[in-house]
Amino acid sequence: MRRLGVTALGLRNGPHRVAVERDLAVPAADGVVLLADRYRPVGLERPPTVLVRSPYGRRGPFGLMCGQAFASHGFQAVVQSVRGGFGSGGVFEALDEREDGLATIAWLKEQPWFGGTFAMHGPSYLGYVQWAVAAEAGPELRALSMQVTASSFRDAINVGGTFALESTLIWVDLTSRMKGPLSGVTTGILSPRRARRAALSGRPLSELDQVATGAQQRFFQDLLVHGPDTPFWDKRDFSPTVSRVSAPVNMTGGWYDIFLPWQMKDYAALRAAGHRPHLTIGPWTHADQRMMRDSVGEAVTWFRAHLLDDPSGLREQPVRLFVTGAGEWRDYPDWPVPGMAEERWHLAPGGGLRPDAPPESPPDRYRYDPEHPTPFLGGPTLLGDTRPSTDQRRLERRRDVLVYTSDVLTEDVEVIGPVSADLHVRSDREHTDFVVRLCDVAPDGESLNLCEGMRRLVPGGTDEGPDGVRHVAVELWPCGHRFRAGHRIRVQVASGAYPRVARNPGTGEPIGTATRTLTASQEVFHDPARPSAIVLPVVRAAERRD
Repeated sequence: MRRLGVTALGLRNGPHRVAVERDLAVPAADGVVLLADRYRPVGLERPPTVLVRSPYGRRGPFGLMCGQAFASHGFQAVVQSVRGGFGSGGVFEALDEREDGLATIAWLKEQPWFGGTFAMHGPSYLGYVQWAVAAEAGPELRALSMQVTASSFRDAINVGGTFALESTLIWVDLTSRMKGPLSGVTTGILSPRRARRAALSGRPLSELDQVATGAQQRFFQDLLVHGPDTPFWDKRDFSPTVSRVSAPVNMTGGWYDIFLPWQMKDYAALRAAGHRPHLTIGPWTHADQRMMRDSVGEAVTWFRAHLLDDPSGLREQPVRLFVTGAGEWRDYPDWPVPGMAEERWHLAPGGGLRPDAPPESPPDRYRYDPEHPTPFLGGPTLLGDTRPSTDQRRLERRRDVLVYTSDVLTEDVEVIGPVSADLHVRSDREHTDFVVRLCDVAPDGESLNLCEGMRRLVPGGTDEGPDGVRHVAVELWPCGHRFRAGHRIRVQVASGAYPRVARNPGTGEPIGTATRTLTASQEVFHDPARPSAIVLPVVRAAERRD
């Protein structure tokens, strides 16, 4: 039945028959007992182990994908429920995984069936727990395979200083309800709906966890009080340790994943330390089942190479990207890709977007009202039915959204790499937000979002001239896209993306308890002295790789 389950998930069974030992007791440092299941290939003596630590249970789909599948390919697999869930003792402490992870590794090394080497695997939180211990796991750790994750979730929760409301609410609701055997299925469907309903309730931010889950959630409340620069994150941010990780790392990400920018920073840190990680980015969202399925096959290949000395299945180039718009996979030696050159496309008067400098012109203006926040129509989300790339024309007709569009392209333009925006803005509020979004406009007028970024402004946080104009840098999501000839490049500028990020009340009050709101009058400048632009990583045809 387990083999049939693996097949039903779209995975390939290996040749080995698998036996399972349930509910192994793993002692944590404080005496709490964590439970794990061990999958072993019958007939193999002490093969390498794959360790998976999960807050979402160790049976069902996770047991099949992370236990049965690996064991059928000749690895032992230990799938553990983290503290506070699915039989493991203690109380779940979100993102506090280092000590329990190291205790589990110490236990693993003492088992009579341990063969001397192990790897770690898993997506999202299951990837974060790998970063929590990877620098301290010892020489026995020979490989890491992680998907749609990062070494720190701090900046993904506080995107550009904003607060990632919808994804945080979804995750808090999901983890608060992950108790029963079917919870993984039901919460995946219902949590996004409960989070959206709570976000649209009009209640203060500090009450939305109770609206969604039925009770106040400590982690959500902590996030509202402890901003990105507070000590709360000291033991939850493992980005400083990434460069010390010596085990080979295989990363999988999605262009529409909530963690992609910070996953790319982890990749850059490994490269700067002299390592050669593998990186795959597909046209996927955070919980895309195609990505989950494909990543298991990639992990088997990665583990065979680094634990069984069989590199025959590894691809030649370490970086593989799916280029949207072109509909094709490309292999490259590195990221950013060779031949990429940054091009500034300037916002221009009359809603233009052009590579040459803008002429003298007055600024464009709009008014942002937190009581009617600019909505979010499509883009990176944690879960839910929101299409990641959605026609933006309804949004672009709003008075609180500025739109800048290029002339019709006479040849293909490929944008592959980090995207950023360089804005010159003025607001009558010291506390306000700016959102920048890159879109592809088809000949029929359909405007599909590709990537976006946010920046929350506070007093003294940016360069401000005597006339009140602030110079603002906005980091957008990375992109891999072909704008086809006949299409147009479009940039949106707004001050909200609700409920993806919490609205800015404009008052400077703590976000959790703010009830009073102020409208903001916004100006975006595009003249020779203040040339606002989007910075695109353009790869010309001669530099493309097959």
